[in-house]
Amino acid sequence: MPLSRIRRSSVIAALAALAALAATVPAQAHPSRGAALPAVAPRAETAALYDDEEGGAADADDPAIWRNAADPGRSLVVATAKEGGLRVYDLDARQVQSLPAPAGPAPGDAPGRFNNVDLVHGIRLTTGRADLAVTTDRGNDRLRFHRIDRDRPGGPLTDVTDPAARPVFSADQEEVNGQRTAYGLATWTDRATGRTYALVSRRETPTIALLEIVPTGSGTVGYRKIRTLDLPASFRLPGGATWSPCAEPGQLPQVEGMVVDPADGTLYAGQEDIGIWRLRADLTGTPQLIDKVREYGTPGTYDEQTEECVPGPDAGFGGRRLSADVEGLTLVTQPGGDGYLLASSQGDNTFAAYDRETGDDNEYEGGFRITASGALDGSEECDGAAALNAPLGNKYPRGLLVVQDGHETPVSADRAATNFKFVDLGKVLDALED
Repeated sequence: MPLSRIRRSSVIAALAALAALAATVPAQAHPSRGAALPAVAPRAETAALYDDEEGGAADADDPAIWRNAADPGRSLVVATAKEGGLRVYDLDARQVQSLPAPAGPAPGDAPGRFNNVDLVHGIRLTTGRADLAVTTDRGNDRLRFHRIDRDRPGGPLTDVTDPAARPVFSADQEEVNGQRTAYGLATWTDRATGRTYALVSRRETPTIALLEIVPTGSGTVGYRKIRTLDLPASFRLPGGATWSPCAEPGQLPQVEGMVVDPADGTLYAGQEDIGIWRLRADLTGTPQLIDKVREYGTPGTYDEQTEECVPGPDAGFGGRRLSADVEGLTLVTQPGGDGYLLASSQGDNTFAAYDRETGDDNEYEGGFRITASGALDGSEECDGAAALNAPLGNKYPRGLLVVQDGHETPVSADRAATNFKFVDLGKVLDALED
């Protein structure tokens, strides 16, 4: 059942107190923002996507890696392209399918816009067990579901979304058109109950919703909302001042990058201008802020003419490893609970790695950059990332890391491009463990 108003208020109060406590941790001197971090080069990249009329308003954002258990070398990468819909790639980074985002319900309504994607494995449908690609359709404020059938004629993905699916957050189409809608995404199957969920964040707010994924009797897939939780939007700094990150008036610090550790149901959520939170995936209990962005606590002034924030002097309250925005959270799982939480530090084009084990308080383990090699450029201002630590045929016998590149090069003066880089995960692990 949804949280009652009383329970919700108590949770928010607890979070505010926690935020104040987190802010009192002594700041440390900022390092040289990743200058000494090891570099890893990509092995392949997808074709450029262009966010203009000629390119179909396609803008690379978030990937997910589907492993073909029967033939790992024929695994796939499913990735969002915002208004450009979904793209499916093989392990050579070649496109094998493109699916458009659905239109709005009426002329003048917001068009479909696929923001984040994750996978569900082995869900039981009336047509049998299936793997699904789950996507947040930010334009229509809904989840979309695509069944994955590797060798289906016409392409591996088939839309199986329940036509009756309601908006995730909006009460009506007017609210949908305002675009405070479904944004970030992580899926989770509760091992105790076998039920499968999606954690969905809301654009321009600190809200996260827990949705149960529900197959229908007709072979489609829908969802129902269980509860929501709001992360803090303001923070008490040492000395008693209250701080909120600079933003356009009316906007609150949003969450996008999220991932759930399947072993224990721990959700990691990246609040872009704040840092990384650790909380229960069922959205109960009190979240913990495990790391902060460098800009945490720094004042800023919004310039209405440029529509940009002008930062003030560094207040010295921030963290040491992440530069806003914190994006693209993904897990590298290893036997015995070992592994890493990887986070894209978008502001300085680096990636931070944290110990996966909560018993070690997710301590920082190092970082890396993805840099150019030969004809392939690196990754800049990375939005989404996905890692899979499992053999994927001869090309990636030690696993794969796929990251978005926010500045694909070469770039013409009037046509910016984005794409996805494919990186040998074994090389990343070597860099972290050296």
